[in-house]
Amino acid sequence: MDLSSINPILLIASLMVAATPILLAAIGEMVVEKAGVLNLGVEGMMITGAVVGFAIGVNTGSPALGFIAAALGGAAVSMLFGVLTQYLLSNQVATGLGLTLFGLGLSALIGKPYEGMKSPVLQKLDIPVLSDLPVVGPILFGHDPVVYLSLILVVLVWYGLKFSRAGLILRAVGENHEAAHALGYKVIRVRLMAIAFGGACAGLGGAYISLVRVPQWVEGLTAGAGWIALAIVVFASWRPWRVLLGAYLFGGVSVLQLNLQAAGLAIPVEYLSMSPYVITIVVLVFISARGQHGAPGSLGRSFHASG
Repeated sequence: MDLSSINPILLIASLMVAATPILLAAIGEMVVEKAGVLNLGVEGMMITGAVVGFAIGVNTGSPALGFIAAALGGAAVSMLFGVLTQYLLSNQVATGLGLTLFGLGLSALIGKPYEGMKSPVLQKLDIPVLSDLPVVGPILFGHDPVVYLSLILVVLVWYGLKFSRAGLILRAVGENHEAAHALGYKVIRVRLMAIAFGGACAGLGGAYISLVRVPQWVEGLTAGAGWIALAIVVFASWRPWRVLLGAYLFGGVSVLQLNLQAAGLAIPVEYLSMSPYVITIVVLVFISARGQHGAPGSLGRSFHASG
């Protein structure tokens, strides 16, 4: 095994790229769950965003339009879940699982003509002076705009939930929807907006995989990323900074195992391939066991206005 072939600077820079789709999906799902809704359809929304973003990106030659279309596609699919669970009061767990199956089937249908095609390249930001700094430059200032968008979203979600009136209302709806309704808040409207936001974030995460990480379309491209995002939200105790930590941990282990494979580590490739999932869950379980659990009080419960 030749560990000298692993460049630590490129490793950390690649970590940020690998973590971005998980982070986008997880921060969106955290907002949904903070509103008291359990949407297990993250995988379906991600792969829908992946195929829609790829199709629009290829046909227009613009990755930016692909990302916009992916966000809209993810939000549109999430509204199916929203209508079924908030207006028709269907079971949230069963509906979320159905949404995942729907997204996987829809993406296979839409993506069939695009198999084997390459996507247009999303240009990286070239920040004068900062990009040329030794060590720090390649790690922090040589990425595409979506990497920075994911980090900005974490900050905005943290600030919005903690300090804004809208965040207070959303948390009130998630903690006790009946009390929030009694105070005059529109519970269903708040939850639908949260669901749409979560769908848009998941769509962006899926598009990042198909347009940046693996710039081509392959059926089943997301490969369980949505489930990892769901696990990260729970084990991070619904806290934005822990979600960031969990996503970057998963991204780091994913990149490291690929580098170890390339270096010729004498461990079966199957064990290395499953290591990001196992290590991420073990570490997050440990963190969760030590910290406070912040599950919203009304999480997964249907709301029916009685008056």
